[in-house]
Amino acid sequence: MLLLAIDTSTTAITAALHDGIQVLAEATTLDARAHGERLAPGIREVLTRAGAMPHDLTDVVVGLGPGPFTGLRVGIVTARTIAHVTGAALHGVCSLDALAYAARDRLPVGVELVVATDARRKEVYWARYAVLGLSGSEASGRTVQARTEPAVTRPADLPDDVRELSAVGRGPWLYPQALTHPLSGSQPMAAEQGLLDVSAAALADLAVQRMRAGTLVSRQEPLYLRRPDAAPHVTAKSALG
Repeated sequence: MLLLAIDTSTTAITAALHDGIQVLAEATTLDARAHGERLAPGIREVLTRAGAMPHDLTDVVVGLGPGPFTGLRVGIVTARTIAHVTGAALHGVCSLDALAYAARDRLPVGVELVVATDARRKEVYWARYAVLGLSGSEASGRTVQARTEPAVTRPADLPDDVRELSAVGRGPWLYPQALTHPLSGSQPMAAEQGLLDVSAAALADLAVQRMRAGTLVSRQEPLYLRRPDAAPHVTAKSALG
């Protein structure tokens, strides 16, 4: 196996390679407005560091969001193109799942957390998760399971019980009055990459874990959750025909 994981749903433009046992390389750039320029160099970097070529890939995993329309589209289109050209199997994973997975060892088994990322417009993309222990031969490991579907809302409108949970993502430091228990630190400079924005290494690890469990799906549709910020201008004349 040689799995390429990429995500462009958050400020992080991130790519990683995984051989089914461990992450071989990860490259991440923080730039909320340069996904199209930064993603391809990051992919080339991880391939070079691992001594691999694109046609060595067996799987491509992409974060499906939720996230801003333009950035998210860059990652998904790139993943589809690479899978088509190389013949690698294409998989999609909710990007919030990867953030929750990165935090799995910070909380006891059975405890819940909330992932909240910046949705702009003074809103957050969020979902609630539980930390679970793995059974069988991987009993010492942990995973996460979503308790809610991804949603977008104003932080102050989150349910009271959700606002009291430990939180990861940029939401806790953008809206500390609403999300008061950040796992990633109260300031972004003090936060670990995988707990602030999506880490492709965490996404790759989660994808491999789900692949082994037979729960990795081939879903590829993006989770936009709302319409894009930009839309074509329609004049009154054209609208009326």
